[in-house]
Amino acid sequence: MEHLNKDSTIFLAGHQGMVGSSIFKKLVKSGYKNILTVSKKDLDFTDQKEVKDFFSNNNFSHLIIAAAKVGGISANDNYKADFLYENLMIESNLIHQSFKKGIESLIFLGSSCIYPRLSEQPIKEDYLLSGELEKTNEGYSLAKISGIKLCELYNEQYGTDFRCLMPTNLYGPNDNFNAENSHVIPSLINKFHQAKKNNLSEVEIWGTGSPMREFMHVDDLADACLFFMEKDKHQIIKLCEEFDRRNSFFNVGTGKDISIKDLASLMQDLFSFKGEIIFNKSMPDGTPQKLLDVSLMKTLGWNSKISLKQGLLDTYSWYENNLKNLRV
Repeated sequence: MEHLNKDSTIFLAGHQGMVGSSIFKKLVKSGYKNILTVSKKDLDFTDQKEVKDFFSNNNFSHLIIAAAKVGGISANDNYKADFLYENLMIESNLIHQSFKKGIESLIFLGSSCIYPRLSEQPIKEDYLLSGELEKTNEGYSLAKISGIKLCELYNEQYGTDFRCLMPTNLYGPNDNFNAENSHVIPSLINKFHQAKKNNLSEVEIWGTGSPMREFMHVDDLADACLFFMEKDKHQIIKLCEEFDRRNSFFNVGTGKDISIKDLASLMQDLFSFKGEIIFNKSMPDGTPQKLLDVSLMKTLGWNSKISLKQGLLDTYSWYENNLKNLRV
């Protein structure tokens, strides 16, 4: 039986978020005709019975888990228990019901924050659980690690085809631009825009500006997700001998990083902000550096395509066009 074809029914969990909406757009553009989605108000992924009933009442053979509770450094630091609990429930319900239903394949999307705070750079998949996590996002990290392990252990014990992709820091259209709980790029886009609009003389940024971060446009992740989903399991094993041991746990990124200070300077130029950038050194920096080793995905034949400059301009354009509908 063919692993996947354009008539296959794919359940995309979390289609309304930044990642999910980009994957949905990619699936449609690529000719997939049967994409099953459900809104948050109609299905609570943290509710075991609701998820079980949804799986019983709908026919689909593939699942992409893009649903998650996400937020920036402040939200992750202040609501660790919420991030751990909600993400554990979402992934556990969806992965377990996929096993019970016997679906053909599943893709679970994790995060680069799963790795130890002081990992060697660039970070290889093997570094998982080799050191202490970053405290400011410990809850979210532990949940994502649990999701990976749940997929791996179902594969090991039951022979399922559950695959995991670990993307680097993402940004793009449909991101969360709220000043209180957004990630660094949407937060800076909002800050620079508001500063320009209100003729402010400066923009304040948390931390020292020294941390190094790798950023990838969300459309690149959507491309990687489809590429990975369309690969037959035996193709992956043939191309990558690590596959069997780790059960399809792959990093996804650009392989390039930039300091927060240089990122801010780049955005200042791109968005024509004439004021000063102030770094509030009393606020936390987070992990000193996060650069993923993406050699395994390159071995499979996938590479990122969208440059940081191009991606920032695209995201800022989307932000300006949708500002009236955003919570900033």
